[in-house]
Amino acid sequence: MVILIFIVVLLGTMAIGMPVAMALMATSLAMMAWMGIFDAQILAQNMLSGADSFPLMAIPFFVLAGELMNAGGMSRRIVDIAGAWFGHFKGGLGFVAIFACVLMASLSGSAIADSAAVAALLIPMMRKAGYDIPRSSGLIAAGGIIAPVIPPSIGFVMLGVVGNISITQLFLAGIVPGLLMAAALVLTWTWQARRGDMPREPRKTLRERLSITVAGVWALMLPVVIVGGLRAGLFTPTEAAVVAVFYALFVGLLVYRDLRVSQLYGLLLSAGKTSAVVMFLVAAAQVSAWLIAAANIPMVVAEVLQPLAASPTLLMFAIVLLLIVVGTALDFAPTILILAPVLLPVVRMAGIDPVYFGVLFIMTNAIGLITPPVGTVLNVVCGVAKERLGPVIRGSVPYLLAQVAVLLLLVLFPSLVMAPLAWLRG
Repeated sequence: MVILIFIVVLLGTMAIGMPVAMALMATSLAMMAWMGIFDAQILAQNMLSGADSFPLMAIPFFVLAGELMNAGGMSRRIVDIAGAWFGHFKGGLGFVAIFACVLMASLSGSAIADSAAVAALLIPMMRKAGYDIPRSSGLIAAGGIIAPVIPPSIGFVMLGVVGNISITQLFLAGIVPGLLMAAALVLTWTWQARRGDMPREPRKTLRERLSITVAGVWALMLPVVIVGGLRAGLFTPTEAAVVAVFYALFVGLLVYRDLRVSQLYGLLLSAGKTSAVVMFLVAAAQVSAWLIAAANIPMVVAEVLQPLAASPTLLMFAIVLLLIVVGTALDFAPTILILAPVLLPVVRMAGIDPVYFGVLFIMTNAIGLITPPVGTVLNVVCGVAKERLGPVIRGSVPYLLAQVAVLLLLVLFPSLVMAPLAWLRG
């Protein structure tokens, strides 16, 4: 009955337009009332403890780093580098978009921010060159969802805190799956480019390419600094976020000089607003997580999934299917905060590595960002491109299927995640 109350109240409050954080708090109050433990202190204490976490400090710093990178010219130079090396191929701006999405993912870790930045830079160029804009917008949206998988990832930070999983190991484990997602997009776009009449950009000389690459080398070095530092044990993920902020600040102010001191207040304010929304959501979800554990809901779910526990692959297929369905209606962060506390005990009982589960969990939730009707990233790209949602959804279908194929491949072959992780662990 507690599960029914949780589902009905949560979906009901969201259906009437209540913000997700408020809906989670209302759901917690309803669960407390049903369980006979109604106490305002439970709400206050769990919200406070939910936000009082050192690893969660990485979120505002990564958000601020992303703001500084966009304002400081790092994002634009990444697109310039991609265009210099891949723009002359047939459908070259599509390859530029994929390459830019991967590099942007390794800088900020936010699907929405990365998709908006790449779309703002490339959609006008693609429109002028004669590309199919709904298809191009779908490609950029599908490339944008690589951001939560490749480190640094805000999603991995949230999951690591909620599920008590090593964030550093999640970061390292996400590298190969993220690159496989990019490879799937490259293959899909190549197939479409060969079938259709897509334009090419003028080929740049080797000297021009090297000049553009050298100009953008500071932007290219940030992923190396972050991943290298984590791999070497020089800093934690939270400290890596602080390093990213100071690196972006240094490059934007003193190297590229695209960033002005007068812009810093606005960037800090924007990052603060975004971070406040996420942190309030995390705090509200912590109350629900505590009540879920108190009501023994994970054990109930474990009993339901018990027939699948003997086969980890079958269990992961079931979980992935569940998350794909949930992702069509629920946004990225709420899915992590609501379902991770329920599913992780089941996963651990089945003997599945939590890091492997975490990578697939985040990948599936990321795919939910381009599945209608919610499709947050799709809506963002549509807004930037000034296109209607329907055509962009149709344009994104081949890339959505390509990302789902990668996800299913990782379910069937866990070694694609775990073997590279073991090597990176050293």
